[in-house]
Amino acid sequence: MHQLVKASLSLGLGLWISLPVTAAPFQKVPQGFSQEVAVRWKPEQGAPAGSVQLVETTSEGVVRAFSEGKWQALSSGRWQEMEALANRDGQRFAFPGRAGERIEVGVPWKSVLQVLRRDTGVWVLTETTLVAANSGQSLGGLTGRLRQAALSPEGVLHVAGSDGLYRQKGDSWELVPVRDGLGRAWAVEDVRGVTFDSDGALWVASPAGVASRGPRGWTFFEGKDGLPYNDFTGAFAGPGGEVWFATRLGAIRYRKGDWAYRQGPRWMPADAITQISLDSAGNAWFATAAGVGGIERRPMTLHAKAKIYEQEIQDFIKRTPFGYVSEASLPNPADKSTARLDDSDNDGLWTSMYGAGECFGYAATREPELKQRAKQAFEALRFLQKVTQGGAHAPPPGYIARTIRSVDLPDPNIGRLEGDLREQKNDSLWKSYEPRWPKSADGKWYWKSDTSSDELDGHFFFYPLYYEFCAEDETEKERVRDVVRGITDHLMQHQYLLMEHDGKPTRWGIYGPQYLNRDPFWWPERGLNSLSMLAYLTVAEYVTGEARYGAAIQELVDRHGYAHNAMYAKVQHGPGSGNQSDDEMAVMGYYMLLRYSKNEPLKRQIRYSFFRYWANEAPELNPFFNYAYAAHGMGHTTTNPFGTYSIDPWKGWDTDSMATLQGFPLDRLGWAHRNSHRLDLVVLGPQQGTDLYSKDRRQRGHRVNGKVLPVENRHFNHWNTDPWTLDYGGDGRELASGTVFLLPYYMGLYHGFVEKP
Repeated sequence: MHQLVKASLSLGLGLWISLPVTAAPFQKVPQGFSQEVAVRWKPEQGAPAGSVQLVETTSEGVVRAFSEGKWQALSSGRWQEMEALANRDGQRFAFPGRAGERIEVGVPWKSVLQVLRRDTGVWVLTETTLVAANSGQSLGGLTGRLRQAALSPEGVLHVAGSDGLYRQKGDSWELVPVRDGLGRAWAVEDVRGVTFDSDGALWVASPAGVASRGPRGWTFFEGKDGLPYNDFTGAFAGPGGEVWFATRLGAIRYRKGDWAYRQGPRWMPADAITQISLDSAGNAWFATAAGVGGIERRPMTLHAKAKIYEQEIQDFIKRTPFGYVSEASLPNPADKSTARLDDSDNDGLWTSMYGAGECFGYAATREPELKQRAKQAFEALRFLQKVTQGGAHAPPPGYIARTIRSVDLPDPNIGRLEGDLREQKNDSLWKSYEPRWPKSADGKWYWKSDTSSDELDGHFFFYPLYYEFCAEDETEKERVRDVVRGITDHLMQHQYLLMEHDGKPTRWGIYGPQYLNRDPFWWPERGLNSLSMLAYLTVAEYVTGEARYGAAIQELVDRHGYAHNAMYAKVQHGPGSGNQSDDEMAVMGYYMLLRYSKNEPLKRQIRYSFFRYWANEAPELNPFFNYAYAAHGMGHTTTNPFGTYSIDPWKGWDTDSMATLQGFPLDRLGWAHRNSHRLDLVVLGPQQGTDLYSKDRRQRGHRVNGKVLPVENRHFNHWNTDPWTLDYGGDGRELASGTVFLLPYYMGLYHGFVEKP
């Protein structure tokens, strides 16, 4: 599609000039897609719990598993033993025939690796022999350790083994040469898997990589081509040309040029996979060392997915009667019924981002429940300002608390000072004071002080959206004006500092030019905090209609260079560098300023700054960042002495966003993921991503295509998580909010980047 964007021509800054242009085409994200869902069974459903030897699906879609000499079949959500097929004789293997009848062959059942079924016959493979079940004859002539058998569309048997890839030729066997154009041998020995896909192409898996032979000859894949891993245990064909590979550390899927990796407890009972079976719908079933696993593909819409996350937030995440949104801890792994709700440092920020998503959603769909949730978020955030006033330790009016907790809970001040003093040894500006958690005037709440800049960014991101989309009568609008006026005036009256109840600024609430422009310690924060302050004042001017906030913007721009500061909003050394919390904050600031500012010269300058910032974030597959930039950058140009250049988002931003929205697992439990062993990665050096404020030096990197790992291979609670991290911890004891999906989905829906439901 194309979108005509009109922009005014002005020489106000002399450098950045927006012109009417036709925006680059983009691919609107469709509502319908196939959602991958990991299938798990409870003990009472009778699924095999130990090592599973074989798994297969029938043409009718019945799943069968063979474990410890027993066949079990999945029916109506329960596993039932197929008693007539019990393997009581250790020297003979019994298995179901086409109609479920008992078939036996004279091999020990513990040695069976595979049952190969085709219309022309059935074969049973062990490490030493391939037996034709219809005759009981062992097909001799194969040497070495056998691993997998396959039948070509022409009915020719192929066997992968330690001595190479065999092909049946009459009554004997021949080795199949597999060599690439460089003369390298890919299957001379140690062939781990062989299969033929639905188009008839031959696929071979070995430690060298994957080779495929189709009508045009051989194609070879290794890490540089996107292959994630190579410790194979088999290859398995599915519908539509799809091929899966079992490995000792997860499963790999190849489909239409794309490689996908599924590993860890989110997807599998265990990482060691011996077999995969695909049904006609593309559902995958896994035989693992710890039971049967499954990944189903369920037809779904993005809007239905949003409803699932919304309900989970309502049921398990929202905290206190005000409904703060963060995450929940689970004393019993994966058991949401045990959810325990605790306060976090950034309840205000996370609730703001949740509420902003609800605002976009309501604006796009007019669904009343979205407006109601946005209103609840507003009241929760408003209370964070009101709860700080009137008590024994009240900061100046307008101050916003980080979060609240009931006085019925243990006093959070006990032992806190000692921890603050230890922290101060590593950070000289860390604040040590009492109480960090004052009590509210009515004695019902502790409220957390030392509020951070990211909290303010969240509040100011949410308030104008709520004001514009949801506050539909004058009473509601005045409540928003009151809150926005309160915090903005607090900052202006204290030289653009967020002042604590101890008479000093909070650790990160520093926005004044006396610090950002004159204190070397604050130079790293100069760009971002200048951008934030301009955005806050822009929001205040929009919401209240008071010109004094616009005058304050002009003073900061003209006298203190805040627009120029904001041109370099992040100290970084290329993709993957800097602090990811800053990225989240910057995107909110850019969006606020560009959406609500009336200062066209400033907007032109900030729009180009946003483009430069977004270009550094583009490989992160972040739909929130992508949609926020595309909403303001699409169809614009920048002009400098060297010419006029498009600042459209680069090709692929839309499909990257689509991949992430569709790829988000429905399971928001915190599970571990391992990726650092992958072959398709480029590890980042120490300069990129060295966090100025952290000692965390985990291995970081990206795929060979230059982009971070897909969302299916990561777990994160919020968009401030480092997407360049390769390995993630987690044992299912945390339930994260679906806000990371809801905000970009609803934003994309509002801006027309996502198809209407």
